Amino acid sequence: MNHKREPAAIAFGEFVALMASMQSLVALSIDAMLPALTEIGQELGAKAVNDSQLIVTILFLGLAFGQGIYGPLSDTTGRKPAVYLGFSLFLVGCCLSLFATDLTVMLCGRFLQGLGLAGPRCVIVAIVRDQYEGPAMARVMSFVMTIFIFVPAIAPTLGQGILLLAHWRTIFAALLGCGLLTLTWFTLRLPETLAVEHRIPFSLGRIYRAIREVCSHRVSLGYTISLGLITSAFLGYLSSAQLIFQKQYELGTMFPLYFAILALCIGGASFVNGRLVGRFGMHHLTRWSKRISTVISILFFLYVLSVGGHPPLWAMMGYMMTILFCFGIMYGNLNALAMEPLGHIAGVGSAVMGALSTLIAVPCGILIGHSFNGTVLPVISGFAVSGVLIMLVMHWVESKAETPEAEGNAN
Repeated sequence: MNHKREPAAIAFGEFVALMASMQSLVALSIDAMLPALTEIGQELGAKAVNDSQLIVTILFLGLAFGQGIYGPLSDTTGRKPAVYLGFSLFLVGCCLSLFATDLTVMLCGRFLQGLGLAGPRCVIVAIVRDQYEGPAMARVMSFVMTIFIFVPAIAPTLGQGILLLAHWRTIFAALLGCGLLTLTWFTLRLPETLAVEHRIPFSLGRIYRAIREVCSHRVSLGYTISLGLITSAFLGYLSSAQLIFQKQYELGTMFPLYFAILALCIGGASFVNGRLVGRFGMHHLTRWSKRISTVISILFFLYVLSVGGHPPLWAMMGYMMTILFCFGIMYGNLNALAMEPLGHIAGVGSAVMGALSTLIAVPCGILIGHSFNGTVLPVISGFAVSGVLIMLVMHWVESKAETPEAEGNAN
């Protein structure tokens, strides 16, 4: 069987590198600024220390709204116009943030960055699907994600390095430069991958029907809500990480190293899941990961409560490594499980699912982040509460299983 639909105009290695670079802009835009959050907030007149966390979370809000736009748009206009629109918004957002004189302008810039980055983030999968199918597509996406995994690990180090040599605005200048270089590479080297005869007229009705189908299907809705709950806990950690490690544990410039260790736990989980999912199945791995993470979170919360919210650094790192590894297992499987009933509307269904889960995550993540009180209690409670809610939601999904695999693996 020929897995390639039509020959790529660029070499396989360059194609993978280009897709990974486009995907990595999201992680770079989030994680590179973590070491600078306090400094940015102070200079732009943030009223409270926790207000600077909005610089991270507001980008996710832009991603949420954008995901519902670019998928259908790329089906109508072609892949490249949708990506051009996304990059344009991202670059404008970078300029706003670069020259911001108050927190409001900064947050507007960050929202535009998120709204723009939703373009390449959504369309990448469609571009790969246009070129490859079956195992060949899985191979490409695996290589893309392998490269992408290392960006969250090194991005805070890059941000910290820039801070040691220059002003925090240089981070946004670097993002602007990366965006321009990636856009130029994409423009010059990759041809349009969606033939005119395969394009679908834009229809609000099509989007509405996809929203209605996602929300009316127990499996897709339940796993989408679970994704939102996982992301909310992770977002609460992400927005609080700089304050926890640099302020509470006084790690200073060592913060990127500890952040990198935790980021690699998620990457390791993705690798392990890829090796085990064929043997044990998505439901089994997800079920045990949720049980382990929830029980450990509840027990660790009680321990943290007993020590006044200040556990030793080694205990905090051990807990976070375990939880993020479990989340790494669950995240990929929940995405696949939520998409199982939506194969006939995969493109727009994926966009709706991504937007809905992110809209659940952002307000919850903001609530967790803004609850930071100089201890790790808000973050740990976020993991514990989200774990309990995920178990309840997944029990609701599996109590009336709608797929043979779910039925065979039900609790």
